Amino acid sequence: MAYVRKRYFDLLWRYLHGEPRFLQAVVGPRQVGKTTLALQLLKRWEGPKRYETADQPMIPTAQWIVDEWEKARRLSWQGKPDTLLVLDEVQKIPRWSEAVKMLVDEDKRRGLRLRVVLLGSSALLMQKGLSESLAGRFELHRHPHWSFRECRECFGLSVEEYLYFGGYPGALLLRKEEERWRGFIRDSLIETVLSKDVLLIWPVLKPALLRQAFGVVISHPAEILSYQKMLGTLQDAGNTTTIASYLRLLSHAFLLAPLERFSGSRVKQRGSTPKIIALDNALVTAMMTTTFQQAKRDASLWGRLVENAVGAQLYWALQNLGGELLYWRDRQDEVDFIAVQGEKVSAVEVKSGKETAFPEGLDVFKRRYPEARTILIAGHRKPSTAKAAQEVMTMDRFLLQEMTLP
Repeated sequence: MAYVRKRYFDLLWRYLHGEPRFLQAVVGPRQVGKTTLALQLLKRWEGPKRYETADQPMIPTAQWIVDEWEKARRLSWQGKPDTLLVLDEVQKIPRWSEAVKMLVDEDKRRGLRLRVVLLGSSALLMQKGLSESLAGRFELHRHPHWSFRECRECFGLSVEEYLYFGGYPGALLLRKEEERWRGFIRDSLIETVLSKDVLLIWPVLKPALLRQAFGVVISHPAEILSYQKMLGTLQDAGNTTTIASYLRLLSHAFLLAPLERFSGSRVKQRGSTPKIIALDNALVTAMMTTTFQQAKRDASLWGRLVENAVGAQLYWALQNLGGELLYWRDRQDEVDFIAVQGEKVSAVEVKSGKETAFPEGLDVFKRRYPEARTILIAGHRKPSTAKAAQEVMTMDRFLLQEMTLP
């Protein structure tokens, strides 16, 4: 029996039975189980139901949506309970949101009892269509990479395994054969995302440069990486504006998040040197030749994997809670992550090794922003001194929290 992502299943199930009948839009990375969850919904659904996908060799037209919608309508006309219609990868269809808007408004006028779930793996195209044509007609569900808790429950992963192999469930079945696992991540996941979710759909003038840019930034997880340094390692690099636009595309494809610098001023942090966070550690380790055992012995690499995993979890939590993840640096002083929710500011520092001293950057930040909450995430034991930290927790405890802030 397939593992059920209960947090996301229960919320979607509840919304599908509530009023009013909003569209339920589900976005998230490829290979994290969006389709599996939708099929689990369909299996449990007691009324009429229909599932179709636009992920086909030839991209369908908007008429395909109309035809599938009409088939679902005919089921609902039979006097049965609400019909559930699930359309997968709809963002691939040109002008999909205009067709859906027409159909939703028509259903409302005619009083048809249709419940609709739209699935997509491109945040850019899904959210563009939702905001432009479907404002006020949908509820958005973000389904992230699998958490440590989910991977432990389903696959029995240890913390160390999770930090290296990441949270793509299909790939985790191959983790005992590392080269096979690495090839699956590279070929079936990264290459598919780049070729089908980015290059096929979005106009990119220099596809080779986009791939190069991904290769460069993914090799620097949890690092502050200047655009000039990126340009220095790329061939035919163009300019910083081009590279910045490529980073945004990779972010919308759920591969990475370029974090901006926190300065207390929204104007100042725009265009700052980004800190690169891979949205799952598998994207980093699959592009290396370093094995799991070798990575554990490499203190520098392991420290970056730990910090990146924390950053990715904070990023997904803030996406669902409503907020933004940044970093802070002022000359020699740094804080790994700054979580901002409205007026609430939380500073998070990560220490993965055996350090016992409190990081000075967090103390400096607390003096400069006394209203901020300060949190230290340690390896397997707490530092002996914590100065300004309001909370200190171990890595295991943090990773088990899933979609909440510390």
